[in-house]
Amino acid sequence: MSDPRPRVEYLAGFCCPLGGVAAGKPRVLCHGAEIFLSTGGEMVYVYDREGRLLIAVYKFPGQVWHLELLALRKVLYVLCARSGIYCLSLDQTTRSVSRDEEDGGDDQDREDGQVGEPPVPVIPVDPDSCVLPDASLHAFTVLDDTLVTLALGPTQWKMQLFERPSPGEDPRPGGQIGEVELSTCTPPVGSQGESAAPRFLPVLCCASPPGSRTPLGHSRSSEGVMLEGALFGLLFGADAALLESPVVLCGLPDGQLCCVIIKTLVTSMSAPGDPKALVKILHHLEEPVVFIGALRTEPLAEDMEDVHCDCLVALGHHGRTLAIKASWDEAGHLVPELREYSIPGPVLCAACDRSSHVYHSTSAGLRVVDLAQEGSPLDPTERDGAPGSLPPLLYPDNLGVGSLVTLCVSSSAPEGGAELLALSAKGRLMICHLDPHNEAPQSSRVTSAKAGKKIKQLLSGIGTVSERVSSLKKAVDQRDKALTCLNEVMNVSCALLSSREGPRPISCTISTTWSHLQLQDVLVATCLLENSSGFSLDRGWALCIQVLRSSRALDLDSAGSAVTYTIPVDQLGPGGQREVTLPLGPGEDGALDLPVTVSCALFYSLREVVGRALTPQDPFKDPPSAECTPIVLPEQDGVCLPLSEHTVDMLQGLRFPSLGVPHTQALGPARDPIHTFLGTCRVPGSQPAGPESLRAKYLPPSVATIKVSAELLRAALGDSHAGVSLGCATLQWLLAENAAADIIKAQALSSVQGVAPDGTDVHLIIREASRANEASRALQATVTDLCPAGPIQAMEIQVESSSLANMCRAHHAIVGRLQRLVVEQAARGSSPPDLRLQYLHQMQANHETLLREVQTLRDRLCTEDEASSCATAQRLLQVYRRLRSPSLLLL
Repeated sequence: MSDPRPRVEYLAGFCCPLGGVAAGKPRVLCHGAEIFLSTGGEMVYVYDREGRLLIAVYKFPGQVWHLELLALRKVLYVLCARSGIYCLSLDQTTRSVSRDEEDGGDDQDREDGQVGEPPVPVIPVDPDSCVLPDASLHAFTVLDDTLVTLALGPTQWKMQLFERPSPGEDPRPGGQIGEVELSTCTPPVGSQGESAAPRFLPVLCCASPPGSRTPLGHSRSSEGVMLEGALFGLLFGADAALLESPVVLCGLPDGQLCCVIIKTLVTSMSAPGDPKALVKILHHLEEPVVFIGALRTEPLAEDMEDVHCDCLVALGHHGRTLAIKASWDEAGHLVPELREYSIPGPVLCAACDRSSHVYHSTSAGLRVVDLAQEGSPLDPTERDGAPGSLPPLLYPDNLGVGSLVTLCVSSSAPEGGAELLALSAKGRLMICHLDPHNEAPQSSRVTSAKAGKKIKQLLSGIGTVSERVSSLKKAVDQRDKALTCLNEVMNVSCALLSSREGPRPISCTISTTWSHLQLQDVLVATCLLENSSGFSLDRGWALCIQVLRSSRALDLDSAGSAVTYTIPVDQLGPGGQREVTLPLGPGEDGALDLPVTVSCALFYSLREVVGRALTPQDPFKDPPSAECTPIVLPEQDGVCLPLSEHTVDMLQGLRFPSLGVPHTQALGPARDPIHTFLGTCRVPGSQPAGPESLRAKYLPPSVATIKVSAELLRAALGDSHAGVSLGCATLQWLLAENAAADIIKAQALSSVQGVAPDGTDVHLIIREASRANEASRALQATVTDLCPAGPIQAMEIQVESSSLANMCRAHHAIVGRLQRLVVEQAARGSSPPDLRLQYLHQMQANHETLLREVQTLRDRLCTEDEASSCATAQRLLQVYRRLRSPSLLLL
């Protein structure tokens, strides 16, 4: 090709949506001086090229997807989205603009080429014009007496054939004469579960052999091509050639290029066979097919009149191009030659002229490639006029025209040139004249100028390729790095999940202590992360610590409040440690509700490390649409590996000022300023006034006791506390996680008085049951008579506090430790001694009696007056004390 520069002639402008007209659905057809145009909306325009005016505007009930023109029958078929196929008679199209309006009102449109508001009335299309209502139709083509449609089913594409009526009859098609399923598919789904508008529509093209008659009414702008006999037989087989049957080529959005022989499909209705044998897959472009056409790559012989195409062309959206031609192999056999090319994309639309040129539009502009053969046939002396080979490479030429969304080759082009009807992305209808004679070289200076321009284009192409190589290399590096990180995540995950028993390769140890922060005592949790594995925790890992507080420690039905801290873990290699300190309370109100649960986990962020590598940005391709972008990341966007969980209870939160433990000479919680003032103003030597002092003076402390078998404690404590009494060893075991554990062990204490977080006293006493006070003497008899073999030695753990809430918190912490102790001993196989079941039944009955009495007393308090309710309340407190000191014994 001599690289002609096109002469652009603007005809008119049409309204387009914000952002321009999208490619894929606009259509332009030409018949004589009339141009039929759809911008992808609901309107179909009929424009007079000679008069430069709009003849008619038709409005359809939905988006127009495709147009087919039967010029001889003067019929226009229109596919409307989710409605079906409409048929309009062109005889009904009349000029609704008078000569006065043409002379006066159209001058402005001729000056700027813009049709803002239609100068003719908009004609709503009659619903009766819908000759084939079907919401699943996505493409169609019209043959002489056949209407071919392509519908999208739930899982497959389906091609159907219908009889088309003769001229003068009802335009509605007759019965269905053929049907076949093409390929599996996944329909796009909208937000409400309905089928969404597809981004790419299928492409249909009718190919006919040389011996068949030209499809009636098909103009140059329609989708029909006539192939040479050699190429037709090689592509579609001997059956299609012998039957002289048209073949429908179908390009699907998934990249498949397949064909169906019409006459074979029709006969399959009367004699059904294997449906798969009716469909032949020619190729797979692996990207949406946007154009199928045919052209002539070799010059015509002198005795040939009709132009038969010798090359079939298919283009993909991203620029992959397929060309198929008949050629000779080295053995002298006629074989199909198939070549794949890569041209700049994305391809918005394409067209073939009467020569060897393929025009395609991209977002950068209109380009043209020449598929004419380079060189001669394999042996021209023996096979004169035999098919030649395709060029090994294609060199697209930029024609300097802006982005176009639809193309149509006009039949009124000059000899040796081409004329293209096109619609730009801004809605402007134009004619591109390409006449190579206007650009013929005339002097050496012109040749040098063209050579310089060609060099510029080549250098620009080299720069573009270099930029793309750099972008692809960066994407590959990102994916390699992401794969390395994912491999590390898999190794760490497998190491943690496979070590459920025994020491873990990555552990997090939690301990608590009291500290002075901002003139206030604060209970602090220290989390020590240790990496004992052979892997390194690099970028993307984080230590997540969740602190779950109960809004009411004594209310089991209350919802707790959780706070999560996320600390990035950077470069924690094998053997490394990372320490994190978090305050647990008290809060601003001076309260610390125990117990508090602290959970530690390792979290790896997939979105931060892998997200960019999963969706690399290629500047030479369209950005992925919302309907095509796969959801590759889970909802949590990461991998979470639990490490440990620790519960901080009242026994860990106690402080012991009398023992001289560091950080126990506490400032205490913030006091009420009024109570502080009254305390400073009282007379020296007088008793302090206040709720705490009054409660301590007039109310006895709340007491709860727990009886445990001494044998159970000895078996559980073992030799770790040898040399001290069982009471001292039990107290050391209960306070093992407290900061005062070493001092209690050094002093061999069996009772200790501590301070709760709110400043109230909590007294822990461990003694043998035989030395219990009068309130525990009933236990001695029970322990004596419980076992037939003799008395059972037992230990009594007693909790005293002036605060009922703190007493309950300490009692709950002790019971939790004893429960775990009993479970561990049962797992080791130890069994309790023989017991007298009648005594156990009697204990259970006594407790049930007390519980029923509690319910009765509580009901009585709601109905009695103030005078009589005092005695009921006292009795209720006595019953509660008996319940807090049960006669049951842990064995």
